[in-house]
Amino acid sequence: MAAPVWKPDPEKHDFPAAEDFLDLLFTPDAVANIVHRLQHGKTVVKKAKDVLRASRLPLLAEDNLHVAHNIDKVSAGRKLSPVLLVRGQPLLIADGYHRVCAIYYLSEDLDVPCRLA
Repeated sequence: MAAPVWKPDPEKHDFPAAEDFLDLLFTPDAVANIVHRLQHGKTVVKKAKDVLRASRLPLLAEDNLHVAHNIDKVSAGRKLSPVLLVRGQPLLIADGYHRVCAIYYLSEDLDVPCRLA
């Protein structure tokens, strides 16, 4: 089911969004390294439930503005951008938290294309 729901690669604007988030957690050099690895990494597939569980983030409400927007996009046949993740304890969702939650509501077992750094 990954093909109809997801774009093959993250959108260009996803990387600056990830950079803004990561800048709150890491030094500028570390952020540059992580973003470079996300931009040039291979896209892998993980289950929505596993991404959410590894991140230890709560499932946002289905009526959250951004979650609902992503659910509507999928329902309209538009594709979502893969999510950007950073390995750690916990896993960091550098960009795509709302997309993960939206897919979880469609089915927690759906595949989520990810770039991991």
